[in-house]
Amino acid sequence: QVQLVESGGGLVQAGGSLRLSCAASGRTFSHYPMGWFRVAPGKEREFVATISWGGRSTSYADSVKGRFTISRDNAKNTVYLQMNSLKPEDTAVYYCAAGGYGSSPREYAYWGQGTQVTVSS
Repeated sequence: QVQLVESGGGLVQAGGSLRLSCAASGRTFSHYPMGWFRVAPGKEREFVATISWGGRSTSYADSVKGRFTISRDNAKNTVYLQMNSLKPEDTAVYYCAAGGYGSSPREYAYWGQGTQVTVSS
């Protein structure tokens, strides 16, 4: 069992940066690939980024490639999402997920409660 708690969301102007954190409980955190997804108003859950259990392999949605960076610190049981050059269309609730490595939410077994990111123009 893995419990996930996101933090770091907030309000930022377009062009700004935020770093999201996802703290995981459970001794097997380092065994799980991790991912970030987001849900914008009126839209379905969208894949953002994923990282392998060891952190050596990552994958990104085209919409965030070159602007967002996913990373993890297994010693701290934490995964991060560094978001730069933010755009108003990045506004969404961001969710951390564990247990899958891919772009489909169905591949992930555990989910956090989400953190709101709002980008003003």
